[in-house]
Amino acid sequence: MWFRPILLGAFAAILPFLATVYTKAPSHDRDWQTHLSIAPEVETSRRGAIISPVRDWTYDENGPVSEGWLYSAEIDFGQLKQVWFVVEPHPGIPLMAHTLVLFEFRGGHLLGLTIEARKQTHEKFAPLAGAFRRFELVYVWAEPRDLLTRRAVYLDHELYIYPLDLTPNARRAYLRNLLDRSARLHARPRFYNTLFSNCTNELAKTADLGWQPAFVLTGQSDEALFDKGLIAGSSFEEARQRAEMTEVVKALNGISSEAFNRELLQALSGATP
Repeated sequence: MWFRPILLGAFAAILPFLATVYTKAPSHDRDWQTHLSIAPEVETSRRGAIISPVRDWTYDENGPVSEGWLYSAEIDFGQLKQVWFVVEPHPGIPLMAHTLVLFEFRGGHLLGLTIEARKQTHEKFAPLAGAFRRFELVYVWAEPRDLLTRRAVYLDHELYIYPLDLTPNARRAYLRNLLDRSARLHARPRFYNTLFSNCTNELAKTADLGWQPAFVLTGQSDEALFDKGLIAGSSFEEARQRAEMTEVVKALNGISSEAFNRELLQALSGATP
């Protein structure tokens, strides 16, 4: 019986914390970090969608150079050509990575989506805090130049970009479902969760892939998709080597979005089996 007072004391100590965590309501109205400050509106129709706004920042090694937002982007589901899965490994922690997707349309247009913990100006991301309603969730639609140079140039992180082996119908359904999720999030905010609503398992749930440990241990997400046959290659090591695009992205920094998309797609085409 000696441990009963210890348990009661521990419960009494943690109860105020749990009460604060589980009575907190998600909100769009906080003092957000600027690059996460706008939750885009999405209007979908049978043929396509309009996204307002789309982020279009530029970066150098010291941080943002310009902080632009495109008023809107209009997409046509019938023009969707390919879906690219992007992995940004966490330096020094192989089991962790940020993941995002790029949608390629006929004519060389690209549009990207990153799903992130929405941090306030005074906050830094912490995985443990992310499991206890510290951060809201945000879907950010952006130009690929913004998403990729932020990571490769400013943060000096590696980037791997894989084509996903999906049927045309599956590609369109995946894009539409992500747009629908983005629209619902704009209408009703919700929390990020390190285990259940992180960047990777939000993407995976939308694709109805089922549960995988790699959707929490996100640094293994590309290998999990390879094992499911969604990334092609004679081996995962060969597929990963082809997908390495860090230096390509760095070399393309400083050019227009249109030129960036064109040159990136050319590099990806050369690396696609």
